[in-house]
Amino acid sequence: MSYIDVHCHLDLQTYGELSSLVEKCGESGVDKIITVGFDLPSSRLAASLAERYAGVYFTAGFHPTELREYGAVKLNEIAALCAHKKCVAVGEIGLDYHYPDTQKQLQKDAFITQLELAASLKLPVQIHSRDCAEDMLKILKEHKNLLVNGALMHCYSHSVEIAVELEKLGFYFSFGGAATWKGSKRANRVIAALSADRLLTETDSPYMPPLSAYGSFPNTPLAIPEICAHMAEIKGVPAETMREKVNCNARALFKKLG
Repeated sequence: MSYIDVHCHLDLQTYGELSSLVEKCGESGVDKIITVGFDLPSSRLAASLAERYAGVYFTAGFHPTELREYGAVKLNEIAALCAHKKCVAVGEIGLDYHYPDTQKQLQKDAFITQLELAASLKLPVQIHSRDCAEDMLKILKEHKNLLVNGALMHCYSHSVEIAVELEKLGFYFSFGGAATWKGSKRANRVIAALSADRLLTETDSPYMPPLSAYGSFPNTPLAIPEICAHMAEIKGVPAETMREKVNCNARALFKKLG
């Protein structure tokens, strides 16, 4: 039985003995983990972890709230990391207008530039999108030519209507522990509305534990089976069917997965 966490943040401090966690994940069936970069140092670390553990893959990119050192030189280093055989996507990139000091134009410019980078490298993108639905959809529609290698909207939080528009652009959508919470009606409506061919499982570890571990820290990829079972319940299919579908979807999107 094989599960995949398509978006988490592994590091060397949060989880205690990381080797032990990766081993436990493998024993529980979570044998593919994508650890996600959010700036240059975290992308380098993600690459090193992918080299250390057979079941770990990674992404590299600049998160919209982590642009302090963003620039052409650092972006070239991101591009070099993306050439790694276990780098499956450029990410996480996108827009985040949640904070009052948001530099919206800088975020938009960095987002588009990284979409262009992914297209040039023939890689998919992992996208972060918070409190920015109108601008996000506008940019993606205007630059849909840059999405031909695939795109994932991670931890999707916008409306069903926007999800339908993004599905038309070929997007995949991943959902984590927050979707299992009792108050997560919007996420559950989106999961119900989307085709199962577009659904993926993530944890965004160490954040957002599932309902069974609500309030605990850190969350880990061990939560993936619970998340997958919750999605299966919403879609009205057996958990095993959903697990197989998620694996198929992940391999369709992330061509470099082993």
